[in-house]
Order: sequence, then structure tokens, then C-alpha cells
Amino acid sequence: MLDVGDSAPEFELPNQHGETVRRSDVDGRLIVYFFPRANTDGCTTEAREFDEVIARADDVDCEVVGISDDPVADLADFANEYDLSFDLLSDEFGEVATLYDSYGEKQMFGNTFDGVFRNTYVVDSDGTVEAAYENVSPEGHAETVLEDIHGAIAELD
Repeated sequence: MLDVGDSAPEFELPNQHGETVRRSDVDGRLIVYFFPRANTDGCTTEAREFDEVIARADDVDCEVVGISDDPVADLADFANEYDLSFDLLSDEFGEVATLYDSYGEKQMFGNTFDGVFRNTYVVDSDGTVEAAYENVSPEGHAETVLEDIHGAIAELD
């Protein structure tokens, strides 16, 4: 897990529209959340909550990207089905997720496989990790992240 104060690794990945998105292209704060699989219950809950939270966070200069090892076409279907307003990025081989300590061996139903861990990072405008959340529960997580961002902003005032 990356720690607060670490430099967030640069990435360059295709979004659900096939367009390239880079971490360094974001001017303000960036929420980078990793999710295991599009159109599953937990991932749908998390994506929809991030969409709702960001829509009402006018006072917070931040963008959200969700990253999984799903192919672009699956992410496009997912984003369209739920009318998501932020980028979902395809990291099919887990290379970026690995840089963010969010990819590796998992076990489910007695099977072992490599996959994406449900982790979230808040990256400030300088590319520094401002907050890190490991192995999160999808429900309510987006609200927690927004509250923490509000707390960090209040401390600066």
C-alpha cells in the first residue's frame, strides 16, 4: 500500500471511450479507486456512490477515476448502464494497479488468481498521496473519502 506523502505513480490508460487518461493531466485533487470487476454488486455500489458524491461536491476541486482490469468494452457497458459521469480506466494486465499496490494474488470460492484489490487513493495536485484506503467496503466508502477531503481542506483554512 502506498503511504500518505508518497509520490503517486504516473499512469496512462484508456478510458471507457478508448481515450487516453494520464494522472498528470488532472490539475486538482484526484481520487483513484481500484475495483475488481465491472457490473458486480459491490463495484456497482461503489461506482454509483462515487458518482453521487462527486456530483454534490461543488466545493471540492477533485476528479474521480476508477481502475480495473476489465477491457474497455466492458467498462463502456458499465458506464453506460449506470450513466457514470467519471472515467473508468482499463488496466487489463494490472500494471498500474501493481504500481499502486492494488493487484496480486486473491482467493475466491477456493480458487487462486491474480486480480485487483479494492483500494483507494486521494492524490493532491502535486501528485502526492494525500490519503490511502486499503481493502475498503464499497457501501459508504465514497462518502467517507469526501468527508476526509473536507476535513483536510478545513485544516488548511
